[in-house]
Amino acid sequence: MSKWLKSYRENHADFIQPASIEKLPLDPFEAFTLWFDEAVQSMELEANACVLSTYAPQSQQVSSRTLYLKEMLDQQFIFYTNYNSKKAKDLHAHPKASLLFFWPKLMRQIRIEGSVIRVSETISDAYFATRPRESQLGAWASQQSEKIQSRQKLLDQYKLLDARFPDVVPRPAHWGGFSMTANYLEFWQGQTSRLHERRAYYLEKNIWQSKLLQP
Repeated sequence: MSKWLKSYRENHADFIQPASIEKLPLDPFEAFTLWFDEAVQSMELEANACVLSTYAPQSQQVSSRTLYLKEMLDQQFIFYTNYNSKKAKDLHAHPKASLLFFWPKLMRQIRIEGSVIRVSETISDAYFATRPRESQLGAWASQQSEKIQSRQKLLDQYKLLDARFPDVVPRPAHWGGFSMTANYLEFWQGQTSRLHERRAYYLEKNIWQSKLLQP
């Protein structure tokens, strides 16, 4: 592992930008957009992939999973899921969560914390209409997180739905979006010295402030 890590750092040293944290915009959403765009330009694999962590009050357990951020709309971070899934049930019971983006080529990560609510049906409908037909049918076929007898049963259900909706596939009522309103964003820039750079943005009397943090 140590040899692998040394090789990784040597191969990615040209991506590391000293003091980049201090040059970030004062607006955290402008800073997020800047780093996200640079991740895309640097050919990060699945740049919009992030880890969503939720909390289930009944079991007092935190759960994490990887999903895709689909858009940032009016400073809201939006993702989509089955409303009957475990993450959705967690969010309905405890509407606070965190998102974590990690871009290894740039040695950067962004951690976002905030509250979560469902987006409007209009927004969910609009996004669902842009999905590939296969994904639309999959949203109908999968009862996410529920027990399954066999994969063949799922495929059979998919075929039935394909025949049921020969043209336009409507959005199922159990599928839609969530939006996160952030109250904290933290930007992390890795350094080979391990003296990593961190900058936190936080709300104080409804005004965004920022501060540098030690590694």
